[in-house]
Amino acid sequence: MDTKLKVAVLGTGIMGAAMARNLLRAGHEVSVWNRDATKTEPLAADGARRAASPADAVEAADVVLTMLYDAAAVEEVVRAAAPGFRPGTAWIQSTTVGVQDAPAVAKLAAELGLDLVEAPVSGTRAPAEAGQLLVLAAGPDAVRRRVAPVLDAIGARTIWTGQDPAEGSAARLKLVVNSWVIAASNAAGEVVALAQALGVDPQQFLNVIDGGGLDLPYLRTKMGLILDEGLEPASFAVDTACKDAHLIVDAAAEQGLKLDGAEAFAARLDRVAEQGRAKQDMAAAYYASR
Repeated sequence: MDTKLKVAVLGTGIMGAAMARNLLRAGHEVSVWNRDATKTEPLAADGARRAASPADAVEAADVVLTMLYDAAAVEEVVRAAAPGFRPGTAWIQSTTVGVQDAPAVAKLAAELGLDLVEAPVSGTRAPAEAGQLLVLAAGPDAVRRRVAPVLDAIGARTIWTGQDPAEGSAARLKLVVNSWVIAASNAAGEVVALAQALGVDPQQFLNVIDGGGLDLPYLRTKMGLILDEGLEPASFAVDTACKDAHLIVDAAAEQGLKLDGAEAFAARLDRVAEQGRAKQDMAAAYYASR
């Protein structure tokens, strides 16, 4: 099988743009589309073909990759792309969606004759740009082989969680992973806010945990963004984190669980988004304490 593929990337925000660049570096022929067309201009300079519409982007594609905001955007854009699909086109769906959305996405793929691979990713801007994402994927063996060159280009490792994308095994794992990301990010903001309120240098806190079991590179990164006022450009934006936090809370509620921490952080993200910080890094939740 030729490992150089024609790949269409629908959604070129923080993550989608990085994925498209890594696909270009791997030698694939890449077409790109984004609702805000200006976001595809830098990719054109790197060798991607800018598409006028989703249908234009997917025409003649071997593999289509969606990296959009939510499940509603996925359905809207993929339906718009439908006239350009060839039967049996492989669809890598990397948008983070809710547990209840996975069967609907699979149903849409079947309706349009697409071979679906559920493939949300774990990682933010830096690992995405370096092609070091962790891909959480579900799909049948035959399709796995077809999409392997794409997954290898965007990620350092792929963890396969199941054969049937309709079961949402990858989406479920992604929500569990993001629950930890959200908890750690919220802790970073609250530690800084509390330290400052008590007249403690946040660096003293970092010195206390340095090298021990409580130390965490991610905690240091998020604290650094707050202290250095480096919240833009975002690695993981407030609006996207807020959407994911609510998906986590909803998924837990469906199982009869109450996640007080996740609920509180979702509310904090809601508040800072209302302050005009929706496009800043999620570490901006720090400002919900002030």
